[in-house]
Amino acid sequence: MTLLETANRAMRKILVAQGVKSQVHSVRGHEVHAYTLEGQGLGPPLFLVHGLGSSANAYWRTLKPLSLHFRRVWALDVPGNGFSPTPATGPLSWREQLATVRAFMEEVVREPVFLIGNSLGGAMSLYLAHEVPQLVKALGLISPAGAKLEDQRFRDLVRSFEVNTLAEARSMTRRLFAKPPLPLLLLAGEMRNLYANPTVKSLIREVQPADAVTEPMLQSLAMPTLLIWGTKEKLLPREGLAYFRAHLPKHAEIHEVEGFGHMPQMENPRPLVRHIIDFARSNHLAG
Repeated sequence: MTLLETANRAMRKILVAQGVKSQVHSVRGHEVHAYTLEGQGLGPPLFLVHGLGSSANAYWRTLKPLSLHFRRVWALDVPGNGFSPTPATGPLSWREQLATVRAFMEEVVREPVFLIGNSLGGAMSLYLAHEVPQLVKALGLISPAGAKLEDQRFRDLVRSFEVNTLAEARSMTRRLFAKPPLPLLLLAGEMRNLYANPTVKSLIREVQPADAVTEPMLQSLAMPTLLIWGTKEKLLPREGLAYFRAHLPKHAEIHEVEGFGHMPQMENPRPLVRHIIDFARSNHLAG
């Protein structure tokens, strides 16, 4: 067992000790792991989607505080990530990943959610909010991928996920965080293993500029929408923020937050939770 696997299992034990359920569900013939925490608030269920190469454990420091304001909190491991195994037939296409998340919402959650996605999970959340708006009561985007980029910018972004050496692993770690934790830099070899994940490699090969979220898709979003982008974002190009500013509906709230990097759910969980709760309250989604 690798150090990363040991750390993930330790996180799961901590969450379970806090009352979080860790369960595997069968969805579209795939085994899908998710955390569920019953909440104490009146807001709709929260449904959290992680980014490329990440997992539901990235949200582990936000589940408990969010549960104080919402009826239930879900955090999903997309197949091939976290505790959701890669299907025996091989890694899923991003479209099948999307269909699996949708089916989980329809068959397991079974009510409209406040959908929140980070990075690739943000792009998936945008697709879901456009394609099945009846499942999405509100939308939260944390450093979302999916913006249209110039071809060279797109190629550079995709290439940045090709982590093969220790130096590249350290470089990726620095891009993910505003202030990379020293333990992660020291364990950068584990990051190299993470991005060697077959699901990650398959998605990197598959994704194309044509998969970007289009202007009409963004304009179609009628639900309350929050976008959070950090001033210390170092992974996604700033053109992505400009694209979303230009094409999200006027009712969307866009917050460029001082000191946030690409994954504030890990690095700045308390201020991130405050932003989510303030947005929910202002839209009558939480007391």
